[in-house]
Parts: sequence; C-alpha cells; structure tokens
Amino acid sequence: MASEKHFKWLRMSACAQQGLPLPQNAARLPGFHTCVGSGGEKLLPEWYTEKGIELILSTEIVKADLASKTLTSAAGATFTYETLLIATGSSNDVTHHICIPLLAQTIKLTDFGVQGAEANNILYLRDIDDADKLVAAMQAKKDGKAVVVGGGYIGLELSAALKINNFDVTMVYPEPWCMPRLFTAGIAHFYEGYYASKGINIVKGSYATGFDADANGDVTVVKLKDGRALDANIVIVGVGGRPLTGLFKGQVDEEKGGLKTDTFFETSVAGVYAIGDVASFPMKLYNEPRRVEHVDHARKSAEQAVKAIKAKESGETVAEYDYLPYFYSRSFDIAWQFYGDNVGESVLFGDNDPAAAKAKFGTYWVKDGKVVGVFLEGGSADEYQAIAKVARAQPPVADLEALGKEGLDFAAKI
Repeated sequence: MASEKHFKWLRMSACAQQGLPLPQNAARLPGFHTCVGSGGEKLLPEWYTEKGIELILSTEIVKADLASKTLTSAAGATFTYETLLIATGSSNDVTHHICIPLLAQTIKLTDFGVQGAEANNILYLRDIDDADKLVAAMQAKKDGKAVVVGGGYIGLELSAALKINNFDVTMVYPEPWCMPRLFTAGIAHFYEGYYASKGINIVKGSYATGFDADANGDVTVVKLKDGRALDANIVIVGVGGRPLTGLFKGQVDEEKGGLKTDTFFETSVAGVYAIGDVASFPMKLYNEPRRVEHVDHARKSAEQAVKAIKAKESGETVAEYDYLPYFYSRSFDIAWQFYGDNVGESVLFGDNDPAAAKAKFGTYWVKDGKVVGVFLEGGSADEYQAIAKVARAQPPVADLEALGKEGLDFAAKI
C-alpha cells in the first residue's frame, strides 16, 4: 500500500545520474525496479499479481491505530491487518499482512521560511513525480545555469548529471568539505578537485538565504549567506530528509529518530514491523542500536523481517540480523564503495590527486587498535570484496603509518 501512483521502484535511481535524461538515453521505469542491480526478479505490476500480492497505490494512510489493528486512508477507507510492515520502498510476499512504504520526508527550504523558496524550478528529488518535474525543467531551461544546494549524495550525483547534460553547475554547501558524514578531508579533496576539473563550481561554507524570481515566478537568483548572488534557471535542493514516523507516535517505542525494533525488525508492538530508514535496530557487529539510510539495508532488512514473520507462523526460528554497513556511489566515470564504520583515526592510502589519470585511493578507519571501516575509490570487484572482508573481520593493526604505506595490500591478506 502506497500513497504514490507508481508501482515500487528503486528510489535512489532518481538521485543518481543514471536516473536523469543523459545525452545518450534516459533511464526510466520499468528498468529501475526495486531489485535492480541486486540479482532479484524484475518487480513489474504483473509480478505482484502472480505472487498473490494486492498492490494498492494512490492511497495515503493518515491514521494508524495499532491497538485495534486498523489503518485509515485520506479517502476514509479502513483497512485491517494481522501483521503490519512499515517499510521504505520494499513490498513483500505476505498473506493477510499489510506493507506501508513509509518514505523519509524531504527537508524543504519552505519549512524554514526561506525568502522566495516557493519560486518555480526550485526542485527536490524524492519520488518519480519530483524526477519528472526536474526533467521538464531541464528541457525547458536547456543549457542553462543550475545551482545545487547541498553537498551530500544528492548534491554530488545530481551535479554530475546536470553537467553531463551541459548545464553550468554550481554546488553550494555550508560544510568545510563535501559529504562530511562519511568523507574525510583527504577523501573530499579528490572529489572536489575532480568535480572542479569537470567545470563544476563549488561554494563551501555558505548556504541559500533567499531567492529572486522573474515576472513568471521562475527562479532567477540564489542569494547566499556570504552576500553572493548566483544566477540560476534551476535550483535543486538536497539537504536531507526525516524518517516519517508520525503515524505511530506514542504507539511504539522510538530510538535514535526511528522506530525501535529487535533483530527481527519487530517493534515494541507485537505483529508490527519496521524496516529500512525508519528502523532503529540492534547492529550486532557494533553491539549498539543504529538507524541506516541506504537501499542495501532497506532490501536486507525487508528480507529479514519477512523471514521472521513467516518463521513465527511456522514455529521456526531465523538467525539474528548481522548487517555490515555498505554505501556506494557512481558519477561521471568514477565510483567508490565503503564498508563498516567511519569512526576512530583515519589513514589515507594511495593517490588522491584529482588530476590522476586513473585514480585509486582509499581510507582505513582504526578504533581501539582494530580496522573498523574501509573506503575505496576506483577498485576492482575483488578489491571491493577484500575491503568488505576487512570491515567485517576488524583485524588488529599496531602501526598506522605502516598501514598507510601498505594500502590495499593489507586488505588482500585478510
């Protein structure tokens, strides 16, 4: 059950450069189905029918009463359930159960009363309708000026996509470097330099405080905190999102901004499960509760929850969820992967020179004498597999300088 009118699809495809109309061709549905790239079946509408899953679209749930096991839609319809799965975009084969794809709420500048933020062509990217609006704006403002507000996943990937589509692109973010939640200064040095070499302008340490528009209401200028004014035909804002947990406020236990679950993703209310972005679950590897926002965890937590639901019905048991954090991105002709935890001391290895013909570098994170996380740009499939093993095994390391010199060879030994 979903408020969206489209069948379920890979949400991050709208955020990546592959999801926008590239000069060669556009990547559209049904190509970006929910399990694309993971080896799963293509989840077209007929797939749901064949599996006995009732797919209810364009239906927004506005009230959830967990005590009476009822849901109420905006149209006034009432739905009852035996098991409720609060999801982030995955639908699962469960009989007499209801799955609500609960999407993270995009943070919008209008939420903070930013002057002029309601102008036309100030866009966000969360669903297919947002992507369609962006495509239409790109076509209407062809070869124009685009300002991307935010330096995280969406900011980096959209900036690349816009540049490939021949826009004059400027990125603006308040942090000292891009993607600070994951990147160290050394990692960011490469990507900022690489993007600059592609002609993307980067403004750090500032943010949008207002916008000007023309007589038609179309945005024309982005005004920054530092006093600069940037011409713009399109503005894309990617400054984060919030888990949508309001429907269940006061009805289930919460933790770390999400709905608290056990290792099987069951909440404090029996028969109610939460997965993906909204779930705060016990991460076995680090022995602490975590909330993870990524498609990999969304898929795997969905699988774990459904296994647990079916096991409970049959009186069987399933293993605890033992997740290894995993993030990745691709833009232009570069790609990176990260596994584990980015805490402790960071150790850069390889050559992070943005001018390198074929860049290959990475970073280890070391905490309490053990390697707990690894980042790698430009790796092979075997090398990415090797760093994943390191992050899982958490091997001891005594000499950080030697670790930096050894680089990928250290991972190859694990």
